[in-house]
Amino acid sequence: MSEGAVVVIGGTSGLGKEVARHYADAGREVVISGRDAARAATVAVELGGRTGGVGFDLAEPGSIASALAGVGTVDYLVLAALERDQNSVRNYDVAAALRLVTLKLVGYTEVVHALVPKLHDGSSIVVFGGLARERPYPGSTTVTTVNHGVVGLVRALTVELAPIRVNALHPGIVGDSPYWAERQAAVEASVTRSVTGRIVTMEDVVGATVFLLENLSMAGAGLRVDGGQSLPL
Repeated sequence: MSEGAVVVIGGTSGLGKEVARHYADAGREVVISGRDAARAATVAVELGGRTGGVGFDLAEPGSIASALAGVGTVDYLVLAALERDQNSVRNYDVAAALRLVTLKLVGYTEVVHALVPKLHDGSSIVVFGGLARERPYPGSTTVTTVNHGVVGLVRALTVELAPIRVNALHPGIVGDSPYWAERQAAVEASVTRSVTGRIVTMEDVVGATVFLLENLSMAGAGLRVDGGQSLPL
């Protein structure tokens, strides 16, 4: 059977873009998504090779299936899109909470639903969660809750889609990502909590993603890439 595509949802920036770059550089057909179709097309040209871009908003699940209709057979699916959310229970923004919950749980699930006919028994899926699942912080009310929801989603999909493999990846603070590169105080604090004495890098997360996608014995797992910060030491 010929190779299928690598689809990276949230592939126009950050960690998703670096995963897409890895597979584009390897000569794979890659499809990236972002909220803006024009930006997705521009980033696809930047990544080069056989990369294409599509645009849709995960928080508007009704638009997802039509946007992905042109995708062919899919070998690997990476759900890496995220939005930063500061939302405490004392100052609760219902609209922001609903958007994030919809984006990361309903939107992610609808992507899988739309692409199920394109998947095959050897396909695999990686769903991104995050360190806030184990280390809540002031304002992470929705983020922490949703990242726990990712765990439940992965467990359900692992059973429903078998033998297709589904795994979760939970990155810590990634020091060389565009977002955290501008927040050095948080990065330095993360290093002090790390048992490795170093900050997580984008290369670390890409390597972990590739491992989960390609290792045939990884299914239903939740892999932390955080330098041991979430250990109960």
